[in-house]
Amino acid sequence: MSSERIFSSEAFFQPTDSEPIRSVVTVSPEAAVIAWYVKPGQRLAPHIHPTGQDTWMIQSGECTYILDAAGHTRTIRAGDVVIAPAGSVHGAINNGAEPLRFISVVSPAESGFELV
Repeated sequence: MSSERIFSSEAFFQPTDSEPIRSVVTVSPEAAVIAWYVKPGQRLAPHIHPTGQDTWMIQSGECTYILDAAGHTRTIRAGDVVIAPAGSVHGAINNGAEPLRFISVVSPAESGFELV
């Protein structure tokens, strides 16, 4: 675990033309903090964290947020905080004109990851 307690999210966003990059800001047993940069047209596949919560804090852009395995969606945008409790399907499709940038906090850090 890092002893650092303050981070600039700008240092962690990594645009890429392939799949969005999961950029780890910090990890402790309690939580993993991840920076995401999702370009227009990119997506984060629907998935679950079987034993933990994933909280997204949207910093810029907007996207179609996937709410469940049935494919129900809702638009989320800058300023929103989105919570996926343990075992809840979630994912995102950036069908907007701007990059989607957000911070994800998965708690506890070892919550698992399964594609749906």
